[in-house]
Amino acid sequence: MSRRFQIIAVALAVGFALSACGSEKDPSGANAGTAVTESSTGTKGNSMDMQGAADRADGMLDAVLKEIAPEVQWAHGPTTKGSCDVTRRRTVMTIVSAERRQTFLDQVEKFWRTSDYRIKAKNDDAVFPAVYAVTKDGFGISVSVRAKGQVFFEADSPCVKESKVADSTSKPNGPAYRGVYPLPSPHVRSDYWSRGAS
Repeated sequence: MSRRFQIIAVALAVGFALSACGSEKDPSGANAGTAVTESSTGTKGNSMDMQGAADRADGMLDAVLKEIAPEVQWAHGPTTKGSCDVTRRRTVMTIVSAERRQTFLDQVEKFWRTSDYRIKAKNDDAVFPAVYAVTKDGFGISVSVRAKGQVFFEADSPCVKESKVADSTSKPNGPAYRGVYPLPSPHVRSDYWSRGAS
């Protein structure tokens, strides 16, 4: 009788050990076999859809733009959908001069690091610098300086469930430029950010 009990106990222990393997996380913090783990929206596993991902991306963009001091004016860029991902964009309408570009990117990078984002790559080019980061739940976010010194933000989702995506509910702190594409070049002057710009 005791021998049978020992066999059952060993079998149960092995079963529990094997079932626990499925809950281990990979080094990136994502559960193996799932596109998204847990985000600030409270969505777990791969149940997040494109609208939820777009909302999460909006929250990330809202947060970083609120941290930039002094404030810059921004407008929405186009939202795009892939086969299982979505990208939200913001375009800075404030003129950021060449001598202030690195300071701007430094503020952004510092905020992302304190938000526990991983800095994935940096471009230290003097004319077109950029910073790329990734969150623990697989969202990518970037800031880059492009033509005419205009600053752009992008937030990309990991692979999620397909769904419709509504326009962002985040309100720009300047003109919305609805139906205007491409957006105007930066033209809003700032005593700080535009210093040295012609």
